[in-house]
Amino acid sequence: MTITLQNIGRRFNRDWIFRGVDHKFTSGESYAILGPNGSGKSTLLQVLNGSLSPSIGTISYAYEGKPVEVDQIFEHLSLAAPYLELIEEFTLAEMIDLHFKFKPYRAGMDSKAVMDVLGLEASKNKMIKYFSSGMKQRLKLALAFCADTPILMLDEPTSNLDKQGVEWYLGLVEKFALNRLTIVCSNQEHEYGFCREQLNISDYK
Repeated sequence: MTITLQNIGRRFNRDWIFRGVDHKFTSGESYAILGPNGSGKSTLLQVLNGSLSPSIGTISYAYEGKPVEVDQIFEHLSLAAPYLELIEEFTLAEMIDLHFKFKPYRAGMDSKAVMDVLGLEASKNKMIKYFSSGMKQRLKLALAFCADTPILMLDEPTSNLDKQGVEWYLGLVEKFALNRLTIVCSNQEHEYGFCREQLNISDYK
């Protein structure tokens, strides 16, 4: 999988969030998008995943050498972010079952295996609205990591996680990020320390 940016820029009203971004993202590599809070990291990620159009420039996608249209890129990616909503009225088991009606499981995974990854078997019939913020974040991460997609996008992945949760996240990275195109938006080194390439949004103001 490749994502190619050529002179990408995004603005709101007259203010440029970033511009002049030229970069190529390729499968098997890990990338950190860095910058202080409010710098535009999440906005760039939304451009990359096709949910926002760039104000200038072009973005192109290819999977196994064949072009992918921007309105189809969602089929190839998994995303975990603090602003993504879970269905609060669903139980944990229902949420997992629904998610994997839209995304395939990774090889050897099923709903029970995802539950095991989460370590929340005792809460499988508990409604999401009764979960702590940390449990919700763990669920978002597990759904993204355990789906069989070539692209993995993570925005502030350890939000609401304690020290044990951070270690759990790094274990997911080690087990499930290999050979994927992984992009992490962060300003905390423990979240992106494994990334081999860095793109600082402040360089494109």
